[in-house]
Amino acid sequence: MPLALSTLLSQALVAFTIEFDNEAERRMPHRTTNHGSTGLHGPWLVSLAMYANCMQFVNEEGISAAELARRARTPTNLNGMQRWGYITVGPDKLIRTTSAGRMAQEVWRPLFDEIEQRWGKRFGASEIDQLRESLRALVNRIELDLPDCLPILGYGLFSRGPDRKRTEPVGDLPFAALLSRPLLAIAIEFEREPDISLAIAANVLRVLDDKGIALRDLPRKTGVSKESIAVAMGILRKKRLVAEESRIVRLTPQGVETQSACAHRLAVIEDRWQAHSLRDALERIVPRLEIADLYRDGWRSKVRPPDTHPHYPMVLHRGGFPDGS
Repeated sequence: MPLALSTLLSQALVAFTIEFDNEAERRMPHRTTNHGSTGLHGPWLVSLAMYANCMQFVNEEGISAAELARRARTPTNLNGMQRWGYITVGPDKLIRTTSAGRMAQEVWRPLFDEIEQRWGKRFGASEIDQLRESLRALVNRIELDLPDCLPILGYGLFSRGPDRKRTEPVGDLPFAALLSRPLLAIAIEFEREPDISLAIAANVLRVLDDKGIALRDLPRKTGVSKESIAVAMGILRKKRLVAEESRIVRLTPQGVETQSACAHRLAVIEDRWQAHSLRDALERIVPRLEIADLYRDGWRSKVRPPDTHPHYPMVLHRGGFPDGS
């Protein structure tokens, strides 16, 4: 069965993000919770989304929280970014970069072009050019003024998209932003029926069945972290879509119906979008993404690679990593 368009976009975005994050980790002094540090003065490691929703707009002169949210078009985790060493908030309430934050900005800025150029060499320049043009054509059809990254998932793991329309033409966006915007637009449309978020439907609900799956196997089967699984499972239990016994999770009859309805809803959305050229371009690249190769360096090399990339990124307040790590 062909992958959903949202899945193809997700897996390309996650692969790009992991490669971006790995290179940033290699170049930047940093600290992590479970995987050591490269020095006492490095900031706590975060993912690409935290540059896109925060650090690209902050400087030494300062910016208000309201102006930051207006420019980013999505909320950030200000408390986290301050606690992790990237920003300070002064008595005047303005947000400013720390020396570690400025160092991180210098590392992050060139990586968008560098990773895209790598993809051109790896997958073929013409293939990446065609994918970029197909993405750009679709992004130009989206009326909402979307951010350049996926938002941090909110209550219920729903995507919080803006409600204002775009008033200016789309400029020359980074490759990650071109992948993020149509993916977020799909999520917003999917979540107009507020029974369940796309993040839960595409990842956790998708892999469950009425026979039962061991809870410990879900991170490997979904590609998202155990912390993300825990949140999703709490929501699925509350909605009575799953039952659990002896750490085995199965879909209830209502869960089976919801699973089918979600798959149908995604198919209807994709059919309405008529994004055939984008699907063709993604299908030439996504099957060639090697999961294991992306985990060779950095903290990800210390954990077992999953069987798949997420079918929708789990961007959480924990640091914006695409698998909720």
